[in-house]
Amino acid sequence: QVRLVESGGGLVQPGGSLRLSCVVSGTLLSSVEMGWYRQSPGNERELVAAIGTGPSADYASSVRGRFTISRDNAQKTLYLQMNSLKPEDTAVYYCTMFRSGRPEYWGQGTQVTVSS
Repeated sequence: QVRLVESGGGLVQPGGSLRLSCVVSGTLLSSVEMGWYRQSPGNERELVAAIGTGPSADYASSVRGRFTISRDNAQKTLYLQMNSLKPEDTAVYYCTMFRSGRPEYWGQGTQVTVSS
């Protein structure tokens, strides 16, 4: 059974950094595409970053240059390094596993709040 468990959210001041982690169980992380979504109140869930089975990654224009998605297959962990955080980055962040190009499995989410 596939399970995704996020951690690393919290409260940070504008300009600060956070690193989110997502531990994956029930499948080989090296063989699947993964991503991070976020959702803020009143808004639809949006894709923040995605990474394939190789090193290539895609980012939403709003986070490109500030966020970095990466994976440690040996540790079965997906990461999202978030730098230069802005108040508009405040949201619940979800780890997801893609199958056939669509998000199929989700974590429970972790809250990120950027505020002074």
